[in-house]
Amino acid sequence: MKVIIVGAGIGGLTAGIALRRKGHDVQIFERSSLLSEVGAAINVCPNASQILSQWGFDFERSGMVSARNHMKASGRTLDVESSVTYPDFTPIYGGPWLLAHRVDLHNELRRVATGTEKPGKPVELTLRAEVVDYDVENGYITLGDGSTHHADLIVGADGVHGDAVRHVLGHSLSSIATGWAVFRWLTPSNELTGDPEIAPLLEDALSVRDGMTRFLATDEDMRRIVWYPCADNTLQNFVAVHQDRRTDDEREDWDRSASVEDVISQYSDFHPNIIKIIRKATNIKRWPLLYREPIKTLSKGRLVLIGDAAHPMLPPSTDQGQGGAQAIEDGAALGEIFTDIADNPSLDEIRARLAIFEQVRLRRVSAMQVLSDAGQDRVFEVRERAKQYMPPGVEVPSSMKEFRDHNFGYDVLEDSRRHLREYLDGVKN
Repeated sequence: MKVIIVGAGIGGLTAGIALRRKGHDVQIFERSSLLSEVGAAINVCPNASQILSQWGFDFERSGMVSARNHMKASGRTLDVESSVTYPDFTPIYGGPWLLAHRVDLHNELRRVATGTEKPGKPVELTLRAEVVDYDVENGYITLGDGSTHHADLIVGADGVHGDAVRHVLGHSLSSIATGWAVFRWLTPSNELTGDPEIAPLLEDALSVRDGMTRFLATDEDMRRIVWYPCADNTLQNFVAVHQDRRTDDEREDWDRSASVEDVISQYSDFHPNIIKIIRKATNIKRWPLLYREPIKTLSKGRLVLIGDAAHPMLPPSTDQGQGGAQAIEDGAALGEIFTDIADNPSLDEIRARLAIFEQVRLRRVSAMQVLSDAGQDRVFEVRERAKQYMPPGVEVPSSMKEFRDHNFGYDVLEDSRRHLREYLDGVKN
């Protein structure tokens, strides 16, 4: 069948790969030129990496670093409060836990989606093509140049600020200010190892390819700096979380620049070596943390929402780190659920398959969305809200082990196949 995907981010490219592999004709329309993809690090958790590994995704070429250590220390003194060494997650959950530069992840997804290697026809990627309207019942999109394009299925992967969600829900969505914001930046590792006072902080981490995630925190006001490597340990990623009481109309994007002094104003009491690290920062972005409640449906007509268009999540500074992973799960689920379907399926058949997609995805992504609104050590704050989205008989996670099992231990490919088998068996009978 013909599939149009709106947006070439992580979710859109993943969906393109999954649907291509099932023999569908896929075209992605992306409004940007992809020449200025935002640089930041991202967690690729086992529930996502096990999918990518089955699709010929090259983790080594992408410079991904294994997440193997977790350390919490005082931001003021750097005294270590706790330290954990992770096991090899592949035999436990089917895939490794990886730390990636977002651009590297995006580039490799694009290679797998549009490359000539089989299976499937390469995804056609059309850049600088903004979608301005949808006909969700008849399967048409309209571009900014006035041209229209038809597909049997339209996938809205246009991100948190996209318009696809309005065409599913019939209205725009508002965000809730959390009272928190983050500064984000990347610093080359050699700039830190070249400083004799800072170098000892990275000594152990750079001696092997395994990555350490550091949480440098204050207990009384919960300010924290989350720090981990990416890009073959050549870059260090920093996420600085702080309270923010601004009331202006802010969007959850990366376009707000900040200065070194802005960051230091929030962390002036942190250890002098951390201040030195901050002073080396360039291209700092400030991101207000806004929360959105889960939506009640992911689709309408021939249009389905995935990724941030459907379920934007707060960043891994809240300990979940599942935003990218859930977009990858979405795309993988679409591929499995739209297996063994007619070349020109009716609207009824599309709706039946999208109903399966919602059965597989809606509760899981909604639970993740709610759980991302609090750290794993503060799950009590969101327990009641999250409970309504958990599978029947399954409790809200409350320990690190329970969170790993819930987050990492889920196999979306097998779950999607099971739901599709049940549907097809019902049709035959």
